[in-house]
Amino acid sequence: MPMLSQPSQKYKPYTPINLPNRQWPSKTFTKSPIWLSTDLRDGNQALVNPMTIEQKTTFFRELVKCGVKQIEVAYPSASDTDFAFVRGLIEKHEIPDDVWIQVLTPAREDLIRRTIDSVAGSKHAIIHMYNATSPTFRNVVFRNSKEQTLDLAIKHTKIIRELTEEYTQKYGTKFIYEYSPETFTQTEPDFAIEVCEAVKKAWGKAGLGDERIIFNLPSTVEIAPPNHYADQIENFCNKISEREKIIVSLHPHNDRGTGIASAELGTLAGGDRIEGCFFGNGERTGNVDLVTLALNLYTQGIPPMLDLSDLQNTIDVVTACNDLPIPARYPYAGELVYTAFSGSHQDAIKKGFEAQRLRHEECKAKGEPLIWDIPYLPIDPADLGQTYEALIRVNSQSGKGGISYLLKQNLHLDLPRKMQVAFYQVVQEVSDREAREMTVDDITSAFKRTYHFSTGYKGRLSLRSFKISSLDSKKPKPKAESDQESGEEDDTQRRFDGTVSVDGVYRVIRGKGNGPLSALLDALRSHLSLDFAIREYSEHTINDADEGENAQAASYVELISATERKTTSTRQSWWGVGVDADIARSGLRAVLSAVNSAINDGRELPKLKLSVGFHSKSSGQEDVASVIVNQLGLELPRRFQAAFFEVVQRKALEEADEISIDGVTQLFKDTYKYQNDSPSTKVSMESFKLDHLDGSRRSLSGSFTFFGGASRTISGTGNGPLSSLLAALHTQIAGTLSIRDYWEHSIGEGSEVRAASYVDLVYEVTGESTKNLKSSAWGVATDTDITASGVKAVLNAVNDLNVVLKN
Repeated sequence: MPMLSQPSQKYKPYTPINLPNRQWPSKTFTKSPIWLSTDLRDGNQALVNPMTIEQKTTFFRELVKCGVKQIEVAYPSASDTDFAFVRGLIEKHEIPDDVWIQVLTPAREDLIRRTIDSVAGSKHAIIHMYNATSPTFRNVVFRNSKEQTLDLAIKHTKIIRELTEEYTQKYGTKFIYEYSPETFTQTEPDFAIEVCEAVKKAWGKAGLGDERIIFNLPSTVEIAPPNHYADQIENFCNKISEREKIIVSLHPHNDRGTGIASAELGTLAGGDRIEGCFFGNGERTGNVDLVTLALNLYTQGIPPMLDLSDLQNTIDVVTACNDLPIPARYPYAGELVYTAFSGSHQDAIKKGFEAQRLRHEECKAKGEPLIWDIPYLPIDPADLGQTYEALIRVNSQSGKGGISYLLKQNLHLDLPRKMQVAFYQVVQEVSDREAREMTVDDITSAFKRTYHFSTGYKGRLSLRSFKISSLDSKKPKPKAESDQESGEEDDTQRRFDGTVSVDGVYRVIRGKGNGPLSALLDALRSHLSLDFAIREYSEHTINDADEGENAQAASYVELISATERKTTSTRQSWWGVGVDADIARSGLRAVLSAVNSAINDGRELPKLKLSVGFHSKSSGQEDVASVIVNQLGLELPRRFQAAFFEVVQRKALEEADEISIDGVTQLFKDTYKYQNDSPSTKVSMESFKLDHLDGSRRSLSGSFTFFGGASRTISGTGNGPLSSLLAALHTQIAGTLSIRDYWEHSIGEGSEVRAASYVDLVYEVTGESTKNLKSSAWGVATDTDITASGVKAVLNAVNDLNVVLKN
């Protein structure tokens, strides 16, 4: 049957109360009401599968943990299960001394006796009796007159008084009496008051404090707007006698969807206590939700007297016991209530957090409260044990602000605005293509993939090692070439010497520029024909929990093609990001990240080719060094590169400018006795021991042979292993040995890692003509121990020199 065009022909409106001087609209909340949880009674009776005793016990413990002091635990006369549950709570001492349990009974003597039996031996108990008072129930359901309804309430109140006094004497239980004129909101207001006056008189013991009688005024079925319920409550409070001896309890249902409003307005109208369930379970559309009510107070700065600090655990317990889910958009507890998909909402939240951080820093300094004020978030999820991870989620409606917020929260990267725009287009393309929500993992993975960020997303180029050195320059640099990388005026040129992996092949490259980044770009231009220029550069610090001790730098670079650098038209650009504890390395990584994006089109890069000689197209020392790093894993220092390049050139001259990659590799091994285990004919070491002396001093001793002679034990002291070794050698070798250059790095990974050491050793000795003879040699060695690697490198260099023994 369709909806009626004139519903007034079927439904009649509520009858307003004549309350001309109502006070509740002008009142505000100042404190929390008394909370009564009826989850285990009213909530339980509404479940398809009522809770087991074990589930009810679990639920009871959660309510106690949350701070609920009055809990309606059962309808004991309705079933043996309910009766046994109440007895179990008492006999197993589950009820804290400050918690009152409440049990419900209808106005029937046999059921009242059974109900009071169930709480025998408890410390505090509330006996809650009800009978329906509205015209529909009087005339249709029970066929009682007003007088009969009144007599029923009086008679059974007296029975409860008699039995509770008996049980107090016998068991010491302290009782409070609660009476409900069921269907209060549909009962004639004056008759409801008449019944309650009669019940109070029959009880005869209403006093102050815990002696007060409770009148529960339920909207058993919500049939009017919440302002009408507030009028009914204020009218009752105005007309009932001895108001100070009464606790007015509210029990709103949610048939019209205004249960929360009814409870709040009813409290302003005079209600002292609210009966409800966690997350609103109950018959039909449910009881009022105590969690929402409590947190509404909390967000107004009023202590709710409930501890919901671990809200997710409470959700888990309640949903498991009720076997009912909580809707995703449910206030405070729903999965999506702290989540923004809209781009404008996300941007507002992001900016709100940034502004609040600064505001809170000022308030801390002044000793002022740190007031929460974030757009679209009336409560801090952290107060409820929630995280900020789900605050912003991304779909096709989301904006760059939300995406950048997620990256800042999860990768600690605060992207420049133009980079936000660039990455937003990447996310939108994926979201539109897949027509679904983008998870945090989706977004961070897309970011890492796009900008080759982190180990699992390496691009075609990756930085293996580098060294930045200064080149003295008296020439002032042009204004247009000012160093964007540091923002400082500095006429000193920088040189980049480094090893870069290019499509899996190591290349040694070298370049110079106004700063480390421009020097790297020059190296890429010279060796790989990649010609780019920096259009924008920014950086920030990523602080960790150690408050800066292990802080890292994040760098962002926007590159453009150098050939378009001076044009004013719109041109393509590529963004890159790098993070490292070293600010220079961070910037270099960012440049390579951007270059990787630019060459993601599959363009072919120049291959490593070797053509050594003295002709114009000859390979440089960087190409020779590239061979060594690829073949042997050795990253030669720049001066060592130059020294070996001369060796290669001489060899190539002998071979008519023809020398292969394998030939270069073998030449290196032969020249520097690398990976040569045969003993030296000059100086060899059988073993050594390094001892730590006071301060930074070290002592090295060991067994050595010199020019094939007998083994000798020698020792020396110095500031480190190598200076100690030289001191020991000076006891046998004439002249002076000194280290001019030293370099080290690791080879391999994990358990296979080895140390590689390089030493440029200088030897000075007085010759027969009394002239000083000076020579030098490079030594290289590897070992699993860094000290042994350095010692072996020194000895390899010594064996390449014409050392003279002392007489």
